[in-house]
Amino acid sequence: MQSAQPKTGIILAFVCLGLLGIMPIIANSRPATFDALSFAFFLSAWQLLFSLPLVVREASSANRGILARTVGAKLQRRALTVVVLTGAMFGVSTYLYVVAVERAGAVSAAIAIQAYPLFAILWETLFLGRRKTALELLFTACLLAALVHQATGGTWRIEGFSIWFAVAVGVPFLWSVAHVVIKEVLDRTPISPAQVVFLRVLVSSLLLVIILLIASGPERVLQDLASPAFQKFAALMGLVYYLELLFWFRAVRHIDVSMAASITVPWPVVTTVLAVLVLGEQVDGAQVVTLAVVVASIYGLLFAAARKRHALAG
Repeated sequence: MQSAQPKTGIILAFVCLGLLGIMPIIANSRPATFDALSFAFFLSAWQLLFSLPLVVREASSANRGILARTVGAKLQRRALTVVVLTGAMFGVSTYLYVVAVERAGAVSAAIAIQAYPLFAILWETLFLGRRKTALELLFTACLLAALVHQATGGTWRIEGFSIWFAVAVGVPFLWSVAHVVIKEVLDRTPISPAQVVFLRVLVSSLLLVIILLIASGPERVLQDLASPAFQKFAALMGLVYYLELLFWFRAVRHIDVSMAASITVPWPVVTTVLAVLVLGEQVDGAQVVTLAVVVASIYGLLFAAARKRHALAG
């Protein structure tokens, strides 16, 4: 396993910031007639194609990752099982991502996906027994209040609740589970980020094409496969998504997930600016305030966590 290089990890995390901000814009730039499920499958298929060269290169090099002869069969099976299971989660989350951005809008979906820290806190509390300080709970409450405000359209009433905002929240829910598990695999096995990405998108593609064939039939698959306009958007989204995954997993090899996450926190700001300039979306003052509260709350959580670690170390 390679030694950690914090500077490299920080640079890669900043690249992820830009790519994350662009992705909802690409997804929502496609024509409305492009089916979301088919788009999710084909962008995953393009991810798979883009990931092949690096995986093949690694397999024929001295650094073969999980395929190295020195890696025991038991460890290989464990790593591959985990990646396959999380790949299925990512397949579902890819579809939810496309649908949420389409139905909720790029800006609202970007805000919803910032619920990621809430789920991370939940898993830490339930499974790791990590108690939160009063300051962490305060910032968590602020983040939750901002998300509820956005989900109810500013009414704070259940009848104003947006189901598509809830669908968008499902994306960070699945991401949080899968990322925690994959981080453990990256830390404990020699599997490379390129291999993780390849296996993840392979499983995602297989799952999505099975669902697509059942839901829409082979005619839909062949029709979209033969459409240059459809494949242009799918390939672009697949490329950007692949690069974001690759850079993210490489970043967390060099720096903590919390540091990488803190760097990428402002990506909804990038999405908001591009949504106005490229998609012509209307962004009201309430959304801007909500976004500011969300970003400030997440940075507050990171500050509170760092303060707690410093107190424990002292």
